[in-house]
Amino acid sequence: MLRRLEWVGSAKRDLKRLPDHVTHEFGYALYLAQRGRTPVNAKPLKGFGSAGVVELIENWQGNSYRAAYTVRYEPAVFVLHVFQKKAKSGIATSKRDMDLIRARLKAAEAILKEWPDEARESQTDPH
Repeated sequence: MLRRLEWVGSAKRDLKRLPDHVTHEFGYALYLAQRGRTPVNAKPLKGFGSAGVVELIENWQGNSYRAAYTVRYEPAVFVLHVFQKKAKSGIATSKRDMDLIRARLKAAEAILKEWPDEARESQTDPH
């Protein structure tokens, strides 16, 4: 069974703007997450405690790309943010990106509350 895949904010549009190779890698990794598996290019994103926020990492032609999603909510994988990492130094994700991920995690919670009970309980992919 596949979990539903939900895009929060501009995440899907942002993914489509990335190079094809990166889009393919992130797409396959999200499919694995929908199947309940952990992609090899995934790691827990620090700073989110038990929120279950996972960061996908892809380096391509000298650039670094990230996608953040959560599997905290049983019926769906919520894609929170997709971006090209532009850190000037170090490996930390920028405060701006972290704040956006936090805001979209709250938005995902609000989206889930609007779903009918049967949709929240379902693990099938309606898309």
